[in-house]
Amino acid sequence: MKETASPENQRVIELSDSIGIERLGLMTSQAWYDDPRSLLFSLSRYKFVAKTLRGRKSVLEIGCGDAFHSRLVQQEVEQLTVTDHDPLFIEDIEQRCPSRWRPEAFVHNMLDGATDSTYDAIYLLDVLEHVESEDESRFLTNILASLDDEGMLIIGMPSIQSQQYASEISRMGHVNCKSGDELRQLLEPLSSQVLVFSMNDEVVHTGYFPMSQYLIAIACVKKEKGV
Repeated sequence: MKETASPENQRVIELSDSIGIERLGLMTSQAWYDDPRSLLFSLSRYKFVAKTLRGRKSVLEIGCGDAFHSRLVQQEVEQLTVTDHDPLFIEDIEQRCPSRWRPEAFVHNMLDGATDSTYDAIYLLDVLEHVESEDESRFLTNILASLDDEGMLIIGMPSIQSQQYASEISRMGHVNCKSGDELRQLLEPLSSQVLVFSMNDEVVHTGYFPMSQYLIAIACVKKEKGV
């Protein structure tokens, strides 16, 4: 085994020899190549979710992509399950992630129906803006059916105001961006309490919605019996 000049760095050699060098996921690799700075923004969103859901027993991520950032949430919750409608991403997760950090992952399109299991928290980041407005109600109904009777739903998405400044690749597939007030109004009928935060770059705050690049909504859901 090679030895580092400083003993406190020897862990990097031990880990490299035992599990190899971890690689970026498919989507994260593209972001790191095309726009390295964007990774800081997306990682900050996942850290916010992770701290918000700390201690939750069972959490579902919808639209996980390559799930590279999902490890931040996995570090804070008891059990994380990730889903995506694209089998290529799920295959990448299963092949790439070491056993310690490999989440349960399966292919699922929430437009096709609820998941077989329910969860005490569900989150989706950069997903809702890809759902056509006419499909939105069905999408949210199926999410609600996948949530426990008392659970938390977190939705993150770029604001409608941000789209005039977004890159072409960022705007691809964005058919349903919203303002902060529109996101709140969408979730209020489903939730006993809705909190909507603004985000600019890596900073989450309570500032003026129209000047926000990104929005994060937290909905505390308490279903009526029979729902």
